[in-house]
Amino acid sequence: MTKITFNDGMKIYWDHPIEMDDGLILRADIFCPEKVGKYPVIMTYGVYGKWLDFRDGYKPQWDIMVDKFPEVMANSSCKYQNWEVVDPERWVPDGYVCVRIDSRGAGRSPGYLDPFSPRETKDFYNCIEWAAQQEWSNGKIGLNGISYYAINQWQVAELQPPNLAAMCIGREHMTYLENGLIMVVYIVHMVAIGIKGDAFQDKMA
Repeated sequence: MTKITFNDGMKIYWDHPIEMDDGLILRADIFCPEKVGKYPVIMTYGVYGKWLDFRDGYKPQWDIMVDKFPEVMANSSCKYQNWEVVDPERWVPDGYVCVRIDSRGAGRSPGYLDPFSPRETKDFYNCIEWAAQQEWSNGKIGLNGISYYAINQWQVAELQPPNLAAMCIGREHMTYLENGLIMVVYIVHMVAIGIKGDAFQDKMA
């Protein structure tokens, strides 16, 4: 069931359901301006667990980032920051809706984890078109993210979602080694994240 809270100038939908074409329900956190209206959407879809606080789940990386770029702490509590996605406290005040979706089999979404597969890409497409029809959306969906969240943008763009309006991509090339081989350690990491997600869901059930 969706939980709705009003925090830090935002209306937040926690674990909001998005039904796929095969009936499976994905879970999303949606950060909206408190003022009712239709806004452009910034979406991320992936495996890293929308519930995992950047400061806790990736503390070494967080500490390095804050040390090198202390300005990230300005004008934000940072408590809604997740790994490799936008900070809603920076975007929502400027009139955007931020949508974070746990991909099939990861985080709070059930199903079989199959990174970069046709099924996952179709789910991403479905989420884009779903978001375009919501009461808080103006129908223009932008994608944002780096690494995993960058690679899957290229994949879903190939399907040409009618309401995909923009893509902001970074560091997608870093995942690959020479001769087109994907880093094995990256796959192992993604699988581990998926397993943690399943365990978390069991604990919360």
